[in-house]
Amino acid sequence: MRFKDQVVFITGGASGIGKAVAFAFAKEGARIAIADLQQELGESVVKDLQEKGIDATFVVCNVADYNAVKAAVQHCYQHFGRLDIGLNNAGIGGPMASTREMELQDWDRVVAVNQSGVFYCMKEELAVMEKQGSGCIVNVSSIAGLRGLPRQIAYTASKHAVIGMTKTTALEYARYGIRVNAICPVFTNTPLVDQLFASVEGIDQKLLRTIPMRRFGEVEDIVNAILWLCDPASSFVTGLALPIDGGQSV
Repeated sequence: MRFKDQVVFITGGASGIGKAVAFAFAKEGARIAIADLQQELGESVVKDLQEKGIDATFVVCNVADYNAVKAAVQHCYQHFGRLDIGLNNAGIGGPMASTREMELQDWDRVVAVNQSGVFYCMKEELAVMEKQGSGCIVNVSSIAGLRGLPRQIAYTASKHAVIGMTKTTALEYARYGIRVNAICPVFTNTPLVDQLFASVEGIDQKLLRTIPMRRFGEVEDIVNAILWLCDPASSFVTGLALPIDGGQSV
């Protein structure tokens, strides 16, 4: 029970990686707060957790809205009285388009969710953690935060920003006992990636050839990395952007 009685706040926790990591933390004794726009799915996840005897709560939250994020973190704090781990996982892909063809509204939407959303979450999570003198934040970036990704200028820019914000915040808050890291997964078998593969014929096989281990990521690969970064065993690790990519970035 590595995380017994610790409180974990997860954005985008209603499905995919967020949902899987919620159950993984719960299995290790954590208490779970899920924030997501998908109310029905989020409430279903919390119900499943509660049926397993886990103290869990759900709050509707659009991470692109600062006031919504502030309310969600306050909901978590009011319910549990503390906040130990923040997993800033909510994100979107956006349409594929060259830089010149990228529509301004698509750029704004992707940056609002993937970049501003992470900033808003850290801002509010840190307000709680600084008072506690402890805490751990994991931001979900992407392999696109470490390299270019053609026809995905907004997504790539936002994920690079997540890494920059992670490193800056890690430096600022190390003295308060707060660690801040990021993960950089390659294409992982989730609903978001399924949408990408369905949108362009043959793109899955093209992308697969870029991964030396010749497979896409599985949700378990990402979950295991997140749990390690939050574990006391990694207590001297902060400011890391961890590739989980089967060797693609080597």
